[in-house]
Amino acid sequence: MGFALAVSAALVTALWLFARGWAPDREHYPMQGVSVGAGNGVIEWGTLAAQGTDFAYIRAANGRGQRDPAFGTNWAEARRAGMRYGALLDFSLCRSASSQATPFITTVPRDNAALPPVIRLAFDPGCTARPGRDKVLSELNTLVNLIESHAGKTVVLNVTKDFDTDYDIGSGVNRTLWLDGNFFPPDYATRPWVVWTASNMRHIDGVDGPVRWSVVAP
Repeated sequence: MGFALAVSAALVTALWLFARGWAPDREHYPMQGVSVGAGNGVIEWGTLAAQGTDFAYIRAANGRGQRDPAFGTNWAEARRAGMRYGALLDFSLCRSASSQATPFITTVPRDNAALPPVIRLAFDPGCTARPGRDKVLSELNTLVNLIESHAGKTVVLNVTKDFDTDYDIGSGVNRTLWLDGNFFPPDYATRPWVVWTASNMRHIDGVDGPVRWSVVAP
């Protein structure tokens, strides 16, 4: 029994170490980057750039109307490191489009060099509301228009599998899709993805804890 437990523990450790360091092959996905926010602590942007982080999406605000306190610093430091950078907003089913757009618009500067803004569509544990699809698509389209008017760029929608299962965002809003799927390319939306979150477990020098590591379709 002791031997079996030791083998099992060794296997778990090996898998954990593999997950920590894994990223898709750059021969297939040459453009790779991170999504970060205040929860990642103080980021060494030069270190990230030196390790081949091509782009960073920086959380600006969440759907509860809270601005990310690290946004300004991260935005400036990513730019200084020579990295491509963009802003991300977490969507909420519990607030109106206008109330979600306001903290984003007042936090993110107009910047012609920035990547297209991202709206992340994932169920928030703090929001139990589940409005009907028509209501969600209406609010989302309003939010998209507000964010695009501010940024001057077309948004990208980062949709989780469970959110898309309930609301079929891919067929409801005609915008570029960013999908999630640890280790395996996702296929759950009605349209092909352009960006894929390949791992939410990766550890990389220069940032605390695991990061959401994503790649752009070749």
